[in-house]
Amino acid sequence: MERIALLASTLCYLFSFGHTLFVLGAGRFHPGRFNFIAMALGAAAQGWYLSLRGAAEHACPLGTVPETLVFLSWSIALIYLVIGPSYRISLMGAFTAPLVLLLQIVAVLLPEGARSGFFRPNPWVETHAALSLVAYGAFGLACVAGFMFLLQEGQLKSRRPAPIFHHLPPITVLAKAILRLLWVGFFLLSLSFAAGMHAHITISKAKFFFSILIWVLYAALLTGAKTGLFTGRRFAILASTTFLLALVLLPVIQHLSTGTE
Repeated sequence: MERIALLASTLCYLFSFGHTLFVLGAGRFHPGRFNFIAMALGAAAQGWYLSLRGAAEHACPLGTVPETLVFLSWSIALIYLVIGPSYRISLMGAFTAPLVLLLQIVAVLLPEGARSGFFRPNPWVETHAALSLVAYGAFGLACVAGFMFLLQEGQLKSRRPAPIFHHLPPITVLAKAILRLLWVGFFLLSLSFAAGMHAHITISKAKFFFSILIWVLYAALLTGAKTGLFTGRRFAILASTTFLLALVLLPVIQHLSTGTE
């Protein structure tokens, strides 16, 4: 059943991405309900998979890299489903689906590998790990909004904008979405660190360094935005590249957790 749930969610995201490519190729793109429904069904199937894994392991399903990637893609999809309609940027689903689909495909293809015993006995450590990945989800959606910002800016400067230009949100809306998503992610990441400290666990110096590095990078990014140092295009680029760096470091942090007691 776990495999069925995982494959079902992957197909939902694939349909969403495929539909986007089809309507773009046909030159009649518009933000319809299909993408939103497909994303919602994909997130529901992922939630089913994670609940099955949690019941089987009697712990938060974050013990392997594939489980971590599924949880991360699920977090990104859930946050999109919540904020997309609120910010009237349902078109974001067309840009979110490829990222979620990529993470999901990697999770399906990767072997299970060694299971971490890092947080099983301690609910505070489970809370720390789950909050960290939900924070990553917010950062991931900020990355998507940053890409949309750059695309819209390019269309504004173009003498012959593509048809999609008329469906993209204004860059002011996208800039506001990026900033708020970063604040949400930073707040959740800070809470996750607080939960980790409350758990009184011993971690390697390398894991502590990489985890703090991500926190410091986002703190610097938000400080720069508040002081006006990072605005517009620079802010969008940094929001996107910082998440990509954090995504690269995620399996490293996961590996450093494996076997930690």
